[in-house]
Amino acid sequence: MARDVAVAAYNLSKKYAGTSTFAVRGLDFDIKRGEVYGFLGPNGAGKTTTIRMLMNFIQPTRGEAKILDLDSVNDSVEIKSKVGYLSGEIALYPKMTGRQFLEYMSDLQPPRRKDYQRQLIRLFEFTSGQKIGNLSKGNRQKLGLIQAFMHEPDILILDEPTSGLDPLMQEAFYNLVRQTKERGATLFVSSHNLTEVQKMCDRIGFIRDGKLIAEQTIGDFAKQSTQIYDISFANDAPLTELRRLSKAKVNVHTPRYISIKMQGDLTPLFAILAKHKVNSLDRQESSLEEEFLNFYKRGRQ
Repeated sequence: MARDVAVAAYNLSKKYAGTSTFAVRGLDFDIKRGEVYGFLGPNGAGKTTTIRMLMNFIQPTRGEAKILDLDSVNDSVEIKSKVGYLSGEIALYPKMTGRQFLEYMSDLQPPRRKDYQRQLIRLFEFTSGQKIGNLSKGNRQKLGLIQAFMHEPDILILDEPTSGLDPLMQEAFYNLVRQTKERGATLFVSSHNLTEVQKMCDRIGFIRDGKLIAEQTIGDFAKQSTQIYDISFANDAPLTELRRLSKAKVNVHTPRYISIKMQGDLTPLFAILAKHKVNSLDRQESSLEEEFLNFYKRGRQ
């Protein structure tokens, strides 16, 4: 394992007892120190199984995983002292208050800075006096994030970290990720949301049916990904001009409205729009399944 690698998997595979297929098969990846790595895939793709093997909650059928050059199975206790972890299915102590839970976690592993926990509580606007069993899904997620980050660990492994958060708190989380990266920490973040990983990750690994089908930097992904724009014009839409664009397809059009799918560089599109009066411009969320199909098509070429 190279010195600049923080998290790595080598032929990492898992088959559960009583099943005929692998939940995760032959994963090979390495994540550099200080990198934010997005682990992207639909529900059931194998993201959580991979994370559980990294944390040694389950052991691989074959292959191995390493964190900071420590073996995930043999050095599990030492790894857990260096990792901030958020489960995709948070199970906390319902009779404790949020404050009691954070104090308990601090006793188990004292934070580097006593005031950092308070900063995180303010960032997420978390009310720590309520019992955990009475908290909403969003507030339980905030508590899980606070406990994962408050020790300022070298590695953070986060399974669907924005689940249940409203848009304002999602933005707070993205800012926290940027600040954490700036201090040199490494983040492994699983998600099924394309837009989310583009906002915070340096590189993306795509997993489907338990296999890693592609890895890309955010820059390369942006060049190859498709985006759909719904555009309303004050006058006649420049249909002929837009149809001439390379790597573009007009999906729907009326005299003053166009829905267009673009791949890669958007400069030619906006050069045309600059010559016309545009009433509105809306970007549709990218389709995860469509991007997976694009990867499969490129792989067969």
